[in-house]
Amino acid sequence: MKKSGIINAQLIGLIAALGHKDTFLVGDAGMPIPKGVPIVDLALCGGVPTFKQTMDAILAETEIEGYTIAEEIDGKNPELLAYIHEKLAGAEEEKIPHVELKKMSAECRFAVRTGEFTPYPNIILRAGVAFPA
Repeated sequence: MKKSGIINAQLIGLIAALGHKDTFLVGDAGMPIPKGVPIVDLALCGGVPTFKQTMDAILAETEIEGYTIAEEIDGKNPELLAYIHEKLAGAEEEKIPHVELKKMSAECRFAVRTGEFTPYPNIILRAGVAFPA
């Protein structure tokens, strides 16, 4: 039995299968996921789990070289934007209109749905390469 980290079998399996440059989405409870994109639906109820809780768990398991977020987050959710900048300080950032982010999500390997209800907590993460220590 796995001792620590992500214990959701579906999610950890999808993370383990990521290759360099593969993308995946972490989104809020209302983010529309395009047909054909596998969904790991973690949403239990409003706010559970939060975007931050989900991201913290995922970032402990993955190497991220870049990410894409909606430009609307600037004015609508500056607290979450500060969290993203802190957690992904070394990663390349791209901001695009939210409508384009939704279109881009169709190319993701999988999507993770959280219980988040705040504005624009949707991010497309691009896998990097983890080098052994």
